[in-house]
Amino acid sequence: MSGSKPASSLSGEASNAVLNALPDAVVVLDGEGRLVEVNIAAEQLFGVSRTALGGRALTALIPGDSPIHTLVAQARDGGQTVSQDDVVLESPRLAARNASVHAAPVPELPGHVTLTLRERTMAHKLDRQLVHRNAARSVTAMAALLAHEVKNPLSGIRGAAQLLEQTAGEDDRRLTGLIREEADRIVTVLSEMEIFSDERPIERGPVNIHEVLDHVKQVAQAGVGANLTIREAYDPSLPPVLGNRNLLIQALLNLAKNAAEAVGDDGGTLTLETRYQHGIRLAVPGGGRRVDLPLVVTLTDDGPGIPADLQRHLFDPFVSTKTGSRGLGLALVAKVVEDHGGVIEYDTGPRGTAFRIMLPTTTDEEAR
Repeated sequence: MSGSKPASSLSGEASNAVLNALPDAVVVLDGEGRLVEVNIAAEQLFGVSRTALGGRALTALIPGDSPIHTLVAQARDGGQTVSQDDVVLESPRLAARNASVHAAPVPELPGHVTLTLRERTMAHKLDRQLVHRNAARSVTAMAALLAHEVKNPLSGIRGAAQLLEQTAGEDDRRLTGLIREEADRIVTVLSEMEIFSDERPIERGPVNIHEVLDHVKQVAQAGVGANLTIREAYDPSLPPVLGNRNLLIQALLNLAKNAAEAVGDDGGTLTLETRYQHGIRLAVPGGGRRVDLPLVVTLTDDGPGIPADLQRHLFDPFVSTKTGSRGLGLALVAKVVEDHGGVIEYDTGPRGTAFRIMLPTTTDEEAR
């Protein structure tokens, strides 16, 4: 068309800005499979800076038997874009997670391939979070019912056994003693569940999450996590969490205990990580308003991963593979996160499990 001007192309700096604005991890590979360009999302995905990633072979980041390498080869040899969903993305630094992978050739650069890695969508994470919350609420209803309908009759049964014991013979006293012991055991289980029946809004205030994690680390190393090597990867510039210090310690200590049990007596590594990211917006229970959840706390172990048959019900009560466990630990974690208006999700695979908790931060007014 006469008089029209051709659209101006973006400068190299502007092109990099666009690339870094993309939420998906983008990697450009040369003809020999080395990384020649990455965006910020890729740095965050692999936990390595752009400078350190430059020139590194993709096989150094993703195992050679991954289908990702096959997709790269198909895109390079076939000259067309190829995709695959639900690819298990593994890295020596990260726990496994599912991702959609797209590999596309770069016509202007023969042999080069652009690789786009898209983790599970936030919608999928929210759907799974709703399952976790429903699990916590089911425990709440169950605890309230049991406390009312079972605990009081148990007191009567135990008292009757004590009265019978006063006039019973030796053999009968063994039976009445057994009745008392079993009644006490049931009461203990119910007492452990009473926290789930407390639906009052929790007291919240500014909490330094790193002080909480340091406390969890000390307690774990002195007891349940004595077999763990605990590493820290903290963002020192994080603002305070809007939360309850004691409840956060309780929840994170449960996750540390799970990590210790996952790696076994031979020991392993637990990495405590914090970072800031633009989160989703959810309503804070009891608050009537919506908040961002930008503060992310991640606990990653290098154990064998969570069995596939447990993953869908991981936060349900009484779900556990451990002998003697009542399976209430992760149900409690789900309730604590819900009470904070947060989100918890996990990724697991044969090289370990990562639990990620997204929490709200305090405003200046709340901090004061």
